[in-house]
Amino acid sequence: MDSMALLKYLIIGVLAIFALIVVAYMILRKKMMGKNTKYIAQLTEGTKENSFSMEVFYQKFYIQIVRIPFFRRYALKLRRRLEIINLEDEYLTRKQTAQIMLKGLMVIIPLTVIIFLVTSGNYVLLFALLLFEIFFIETLMEGMVDKIDNKILKEQIDLFAEMRHAFHESNMVEEAIYDIAQNDELDVSRQAEKIYEVLISDDPETELEKYYDVAPNSYLKEFAGISYLTKEFGDRKDKDGASLYLKNLNNITQEMQIEILKRDKLDYVFQSLSMIAIAPVLLINFIKGWAVSQFSFTKSFYDGTGGFYAQIALLILTVICYIFVRKLKDNSSTTVMQNVENPWQAKLYKKPRIKKFVDFFIPKDGTREYRKVTTLLKESASKLKLEWFYVNKLAVTVIAFVVGLLIFVIAHKMEINYVYTNPTADYDLMRKYDRI
Repeated sequence: MDSMALLKYLIIGVLAIFALIVVAYMILRKKMMGKNTKYIAQLTEGTKENSFSMEVFYQKFYIQIVRIPFFRRYALKLRRRLEIINLEDEYLTRKQTAQIMLKGLMVIIPLTVIIFLVTSGNYVLLFALLLFEIFFIETLMEGMVDKIDNKILKEQIDLFAEMRHAFHESNMVEEAIYDIAQNDELDVSRQAEKIYEVLISDDPETELEKYYDVAPNSYLKEFAGISYLTKEFGDRKDKDGASLYLKNLNNITQEMQIEILKRDKLDYVFQSLSMIAIAPVLLINFIKGWAVSQFSFTKSFYDGTGGFYAQIALLILTVICYIFVRKLKDNSSTTVMQNVENPWQAKLYKKPRIKKFVDFFIPKDGTREYRKVTTLLKESASKLKLEWFYVNKLAVTVIAFVVGLLIFVIAHKMEINYVYTNPTADYDLMRKYDRI
């Protein structure tokens, strides 16, 4: 009886809870169908994203790509340049980084597969083509960022034209900058908004110095500087009665127009020159095949250490030429912000054994060598500390030693294999002769 009574009470309790849930649902449903809720639903109708949104996809893709060690380096490198241009717009920075990385991956993945299929055991050619691939992807991504940077520079001309008009109307710098900052059609408007915040801050001079560190180009720095001076000391007239502020603004605009023409000319002159600089890497195997087919005695050269060293020297020379071309073509006004708080040199130097090894090479304080190195670092405006500088030097030395040792070991094994496996030469430069 007790169990039956317990079961009866349990069923009654469940039914009571179910009835309460139904009543609560009806009350909430009635409230949700109220006038305000219907009005909000009408406002939001048609604004919701579909089940698949590229905007959401780019944000998720960025999160995933920065977790992969190899791709993380390129993603953060792109991000450091884009966040200078976008100025604290995290959403846009992640979106543009994801877009560029996605386009790069769409090229690099099929290209890598083709390279491994074509080389098929030729490790020198494999290394050369992978090197070419890395250069190609870096050139592609840098070009995409340069397009964004050039777009910002061209928008500044339109922004300054609006600034002249707004200053004529209000005759107040901060009010004119506030007006032009409301133009959402220009990406550079967020820079004007930042400059406006600097001018109306409690300590504009300090905030201006901070803005100099994050401004995407020198022209915006000049604009912010003359705007601050005009706000603090007022606008002055030249001998013809013209506004000095507007005159300086015109001078900056002319400088920007010259810069745009210079960049267009550089793009035209160096068009595809980066790819031409690394073209010898792609032709190594073809030249080798042609030489062996035409002059059979060259096979002994290419299969020996001489040919191996020649190919390595060609790779090194190609890398040097590519770097020089990239430096000459570099027309970006944005400088990549480096981590100067805790870089990899500092993390490496904190390890006791490495610190002890590096300290052995660092000159003692007060010596002539110490003064010479510190003076050179200051004159070059380097942000590296003396310890970090020597970590760089020793790291390059160790890497060069390991790579050089590896090359000599491979060349030695190739020579041994050549002596044991290659037949006696049956061709001479002057005449053929029978195999011994």
